[in-house]
Amino acid sequence: MTDGDAGDVEDPVELGVELLANLEFESLPVADAVDRLETVTTHPRTTREILEAAERRGVVERDAGEVQPQGGSYVSFQADVITKEGEFSCRRCGASIQTGYFINFEHGELGAFGSSCIRKVIGRE
Repeated sequence: MTDGDAGDVEDPVELGVELLANLEFESLPVADAVDRLETVTTHPRTTREILEAAERRGVVERDAGEVQPQGGSYVSFQADVITKEGEFSCRRCGASIQTGYFINFEHGELGAFGSSCIRKVIGRE
């Protein structure tokens, strides 16, 4: 694990690319995309690798400081989100939560998030 990676993500680049592929935005500023990627890693080099890999693979296009997801995929709350009870810290805001929401991606699980933060991360709010 690279210093600065959040939590126990095995392959932050693959997980970050998968997160970008599932964002429900037509376009968002690069800074907002980086904010979402900080749920995967806080290491600037890894964040840059994620953005470059996503662009190379056609998952996103970058233009004039904007990121446009290209995949048309989205996170299904019924199929892709797992709820767990326990003592967690929200991966986005750091708040203590008893119910954690985890996104189950092909390359790993991302979470825990609170109920409003998970919506913000994927673009539903």
